[in-house]
Amino acid sequence: MKNKTNQEGFAKVPEVILLFWIIKIAATTLGETGGDAVSMSMNLGYLVGTAIFAVIFIAAVTVQIRAPRFHPVIYWVTIVATTTVGTTLADFADRSLGIGYPGGSSILFCLLLCSLALWHFTMGSVSVNTVGDPKTEVFYWVTIMFSQTLGTALGDWTADTEGLGYLGGATVFVILLAVVAGLYYSTKISRTFLFWAAFILTRPLGAVLGDFLDKPLDHGGLALSRYSATGVLLAFILACILFFPHRAARKSH
Repeated sequence: MKNKTNQEGFAKVPEVILLFWIIKIAATTLGETGGDAVSMSMNLGYLVGTAIFAVIFIAAVTVQIRAPRFHPVIYWVTIVATTTVGTTLADFADRSLGIGYPGGSSILFCLLLCSLALWHFTMGSVSVNTVGDPKTEVFYWVTIMFSQTLGTALGDWTADTEGLGYLGGATVFVILLAVVAGLYYSTKISRTFLFWAAFILTRPLGAVLGDFLDKPLDHGGLALSRYSATGVLLAFILACILFFPHRAARKSH
């Protein structure tokens, strides 16, 4: 009975500490290089790439929801799945469908707000510390998928359309994340609001960093192989998972 009580006292998401944000940024960068590797380097296109990653995403979410407790490998595999499908889905909408970055970002932002609103209306809270039952987890992962897709569109919009370049775009999102961190430590603004603000902003940061790694030199990138960049990022994430302790967040009601 003691084990059951302890288990029920924790959410199925990791404790939000510095390590969480480090892995999150690496995972979003991996989503960009990995998504581009499949859709562009393999010449499969955005639609086929999206279909492949959508299957992986659904499988990963299913395993995550069925898991009895938080498991770092399962959780971060699911996060990576959301970043890769988000990359190819955003590129498909922006480029193949011709919606463009402003249109795609606007649609995805509305979908994200609707997901959060429906989650709050249904469950009474959008705090990640309440994520512990299947219904809440569905809201959580749908919201994350929308945020990852939105982040890809925002990153490309900032770096390409607005002409800031990859390093310029990265600087913008680093500054915005620093503002969120400053608000966290100096104000009493809702921690749930600040978490989602930071979570959303880390995705475009990862998008521009991923593009910086693999785009040609004449486009402002480092021209690294998408496969090698993806491999290095994957190894880094695995090292963070295996060599550092991971605790589940304490569950709130």
